Amino acid sequence: MTLIESTPVRTETEDPCATAPETHPRPAGQDYYTISEVVAFTGLTAHTLRWYERIGLMPHVDRSHTGQRRFSNRDLDWLALVGKLRLTGMPVADMVRYAELVREGDHTYERRRELLERTRRDVRARIAELHDTLAVLDYKIDHYAGGHRASERAS
Repeated sequence: MTLIESTPVRTETEDPCATAPETHPRPAGQDYYTISEVVAFTGLTAHTLRWYERIGLMPHVDRSHTGQRRFSNRDLDWLALVGKLRLTGMPVADMVRYAELVREGDHTYERRRELLERTRRDVRARIAELHDTLAVLDYKIDHYAGGHRASERAS
């Protein structure tokens, strides 16, 4: 399962959030990475990667003959999605549930969609709150900029 195969070209009028994110730059022709390489690609710590695997957020990570984790491009694609889900504020329990649904197979599409739609509603509500907050900040900044100009004219 490759989650992100290519990034479509976006027009300036399109919603930038409506397209698939770009994949992490990776060496051409390489499909297995050590945990330290994945740390470098993702910015996650080795501890976090091990924890993701332990709680079931990561699918089974392949191991070398010496027992070292060998992450694939597919694993990196999954981590990119998990990173986006984290940014939405989705609870870890919901991310784990989503991962379980993915592993269960195609018959879980509807439940996955419902989970993502609920998260999207939460994100949109937070964006609306942030827009309101931004409007207040803009108002106050304009107020202080105007007040500063008025005090300069009075001098």
